[in-house]
Amino acid sequence: MSSYPHPVSPSGTPLASASALTRGRSPGRSTGRAAVRAWLAARDNALFDRVATRHWPGGDALLPRLSRAADHGVLWFGTAAGIAALGRTRRSRRAAVRGAASLAVASAVINTLGKRTVRRPRPLRDAVPLMRQLRRQPFTSSFPSGHSASAAAFATGVALESRAWGAAVAPLAVAVAVSRVYTGVHYPGDVLAGAALGVGAAFAVRGLVPTRDQFPAPGRPHAAAPELPDGRDLVVVVNAESGSAAAQAALVRDALPLAEVVECAPDELCATLEKAAGRCAALGVCGGDGTVNRAATVAAAHGLPLAVFPGGTLNHFAYDIGVETVHDTCRALASGDAVKVDIGRFTPGPGGEGRGHFLNTFSLGVYPELVRIRERWSPRIGGWPAGVLAAYRVLRGERPLTAELDGRRRALWLLFAGNSLYQRVGPTPGHRQDLADGLLDVRLVHGGRGPGLRLLAAALAGPLSRSPFHAAVRRGELRVAGLAPGTLLAYDGEVAPAPREFLLDKADEALVVYRPRG
Repeated sequence: MSSYPHPVSPSGTPLASASALTRGRSPGRSTGRAAVRAWLAARDNALFDRVATRHWPGGDALLPRLSRAADHGVLWFGTAAGIAALGRTRRSRRAAVRGAASLAVASAVINTLGKRTVRRPRPLRDAVPLMRQLRRQPFTSSFPSGHSASAAAFATGVALESRAWGAAVAPLAVAVAVSRVYTGVHYPGDVLAGAALGVGAAFAVRGLVPTRDQFPAPGRPHAAAPELPDGRDLVVVVNAESGSAAAQAALVRDALPLAEVVECAPDELCATLEKAAGRCAALGVCGGDGTVNRAATVAAAHGLPLAVFPGGTLNHFAYDIGVETVHDTCRALASGDAVKVDIGRFTPGPGGEGRGHFLNTFSLGVYPELVRIRERWSPRIGGWPAGVLAAYRVLRGERPLTAELDGRRRALWLLFAGNSLYQRVGPTPGHRQDLADGLLDVRLVHGGRGPGLRLLAAALAGPLSRSPFHAAVRRGELRVAGLAPGTLLAYDGEVAPAPREFLLDKADEALVVYRPRG
């Protein structure tokens, strides 16, 4: 038995935590370790008494309510919804999802391992004013604090994606952590340990699903482009009906006062781009991936560098070249930083005429039908509900298509061709580190029962792999034939009738695009 006396708080309350931390130790344990434990327990209890007996203006009304609001993560899931709704950017949505995922991991670790590993009694509440105490007192182990872990995990996860939102959430997380001591349900040591576990959970999630800034934007091959710091000789064409294009156009006008900004309807887009190409040194575009696709085709044909201002819903191409905001593009314009990228092609093009181009992806099978149904219903019920409805209908009622690939006939749920190799971002493909690799990222999901499981297996398997359900290869070209009349294809989010047969290939380094360094 240790020779050290049982510590007592300044208020005379016996410190149960000290005995909890030393209980069960063999007599042969080092007295030095016991002394350290006793000293830490005494400091922990002294700090608890100091917080419990101190009156903070407004604390009695606010902190207990805040502590109750954080029960079961309700406060944080509500905050995540607010960030996603108010932010209105992909970065904000990523921050909200990452915060919620980090919270879920922290909560699972705390409840399955943390509280079962260390059994520490809750503090004695004699010194805590009754009006501060929670109506429902927790009965699990005091160590570590689950509320503090959730708060720290959520705030850290949000900050890893968006520093601005992280700074906004941090004071709320600190207040929740303090409230656990203020209401008398945790010692300060419990709170600190929980916060440390929460931060660790957020970084563990980042290890599994990297943040966007962990992937370098494509930096090769570098291309020379004119420096246009104020927008002189730049014409920016804005699709007035694309996502947030109207708001982004206002930002472009403020940041580039000498640029010509032209807004047009979708059916006037191609003609407007052709006219703009004849009177500029660089062509700018503001809209979604479909709009950028059209602008890229015109820019490549006229030998003009392209400045992309993300203004759509997803903006895959812009994000893959390292552009998330208007400011990113303006930085690249000011310094003349640009890279060359490949353009994917399918010949003949939509409807069997001309040549079609894609910057991101091309597909046959269930995805074009999914896009068609989603676009039909999204104006009525919203984008996400329409996507869920489309997925349900497609996976429930569709049949696999039949096609000849390089002369071999196959049944397929999906043929996907990416313009350059899509790397994993966590468990799913979603980022390209090189947009000028000269190859197509081809993935096939074979026909058969259970299309949903087959598509999920293909997504989880990643590039350059094979299974009974799918195949993934890199090709310079692919010939497709034998398609039934009425088959649809999708390219960069657009849907069109597919020709009976066509060739998929690439135009290597055909487009120069502004992108910021670093």
